[in-house]
Amino acid sequence: MTKVGVQKLTGKVAGLFTAPKDTFVSEAAHSIELDMHGVIGDHHYGLTRQSGGREPWYKRGTEMRNERHISILSVEELAGVAKTLEIDAVSPERIGTNMLIEGVPSLSKIPPRTQFFFPSGAVIRIDGYNAPCKVSGKSLQEAHDGRVDIELGFVKAAEETRGLVAWVECAGAINVNDEVKIRIWPQELYVV
Repeated sequence: MTKVGVQKLTGKVAGLFTAPKDTFVSEAAHSIELDMHGVIGDHHYGLTRQSGGREPWYKRGTEMRNERHISILSVEELAGVAKTLEIDAVSPERIGTNMLIEGVPSLSKIPPRTQFFFPSGAVIRIDGYNAPCKVSGKSLQEAHDGRVDIELGFVKAAEETRGLVAWVECAGAINVNDEVKIRIWPQELYVV
């Protein structure tokens, strides 16, 4: 088995966003406040959520633990997606982003259980990779008149670089330009 010890990284919060309750399209914010239910006032706020297409093992609408409090994306990875789609930039707001991180290599590949520590004492824990979906692609396409290829093109272009979802481990505030300290737990490749 392949083993990797604890890894520690540092990045910067390059942007913060919240989405009103009636849409997942987010709006820029200077800071966000986290409690144990997520980003206060955000579309994905809540201790539980209803299952959807990402959980085919449950009947759609089954109440389940909300592990999607926060959607985290990478400045560098979004630039790569924009290049692939041949657009100037991927607007983080159009795809439901809560947090944009800069300076962390291969952010989307960070494993589950990783912790992000912020100066206020807020801590979020990574649930896992956030696979790209047509809903985000359609929202992005709506911002690019005449580009009917973006809805499905985004799904392909953002494969393996769509970012992460996380849940709140410790409440607190997060501000734009905050340093984020990242602790990746020891890992061992599990293969049966």
